[in-house]
Amino acid sequence: MSPVALIHICVVFTLLLSANALAANDPPRREIRFAVAAQFPPFQSRDPQGQLVGLNIELGNALCVQLNARCTWVDQVLAEDFTSLEARKFDAIMGMAPTPQRQRWVSFTDNLYPFTTRLVARRTSDLLPRVASLKGKRVGVLLGSNREAFALSAWAPRGVIVKSFWLNNELVSSLVAGEIDATLQGTVEIREALLDTEDGHDFDFVGPAISSALLGDGVAIAVRKPDTALRSELNCAIEQLKQNGEYQRIIQPYRLDAAPAES
Repeated sequence: MSPVALIHICVVFTLLLSANALAANDPPRREIRFAVAAQFPPFQSRDPQGQLVGLNIELGNALCVQLNARCTWVDQVLAEDFTSLEARKFDAIMGMAPTPQRQRWVSFTDNLYPFTTRLVARRTSDLLPRVASLKGKRVGVLLGSNREAFALSAWAPRGVIVKSFWLNNELVSSLVAGEIDATLQGTVEIREALLDTEDGHDFDFVGPAISSALLGDGVAIAVRKPDTALRSELNCAIEQLKQNGEYQRIIQPYRLDAAPAES
């Protein structure tokens, strides 16, 4: 479907929602409560003043502006808190890969942006993202992430030692110290956490990007399965942000498709 056709559908959908709301005496949507785990820069974290910042925060706020709704951010310990979503403690979870396991519990919007998974190790390690190369090696992943799910399913039963970390800075410190041999990461977050820093000069992406349904290939917004109206509204707003240029303005500084820095 062309973007123009989708915009027309969005307009019709918005009008229908308004008509239905009026008919049912329901007020229009005034607020969207986004859950987020603010521990993963540059996607979502807190700045020195304690304010939420990052790509997902900017995109969420822009979607709320597009929908003329107020954004409320609910900072969670774990992003994948589907129980609280079902209990209506918030309306959506911002920034999550729509993997088949997660789709059993929630629905997802269209992808907000692509997501690439790579293995990172010392340049001299000769490691590759294959079981034959990683058997007996220690690979760090973030606890509760789609990379952890992939590594535990595809690699751990075949002799790869998978070590899970709560925070990315703890994982990176262990990699630099030699306590683990490699890490399975999204390309954007590991660039900021390691590869573009002084400590990252000896490290690089090794081997090709990894493709698997367990990893997904993009980042989207999770909503409750019955909440089809919110999902459709968010999809329309995503397309409208792309059409009016606001989407490109937001994502450009984050270099989603940039190569790692050269040493």
